[in-house]
Amino acid sequence: MRTIGNIIWFVFGGVFVAIEYIIGSIALMITIIGIPFGLQSLKLAEVALWPFGKKVVHSEPSSGCLSLLMNVIWFFVGGIPIVFTHLLFGILFYITIIGIPFGNQHFKLMRLALAPFGKKVVYQGV
Repeated sequence: MRTIGNIIWFVFGGVFVAIEYIIGSIALMITIIGIPFGLQSLKLAEVALWPFGKKVVHSEPSSGCLSLLMNVIWFFVGGIPIVFTHLLFGILFYITIIGIPFGNQHFKLMRLALAPFGKKVVYQGV
């Protein structure tokens, strides 16, 4: 199911979402200040490309309150539009029964886009 879900996701829009995140990441990495935000955008692109079989977990807090500060800046500068976009698509997919797994992936992306600092993406084994 994971492979079929990833292929369907990729063909019907996942590649475009990932490209948007990559373009945003490149734009953010133009300045030195934007590099940490660009790296988080790449994390979102990784999940947006092949979301089935990946899980978002909290990583060990190595940066202390810096992670919290960066999440607050991320939320107000770029996180709100991303969160609302994934929320809208998740609700639209939930309207149909067949779209529920894809809605779940949008909600996973929404949680990651809400506060990406201090989280990492891990592969869920079989």
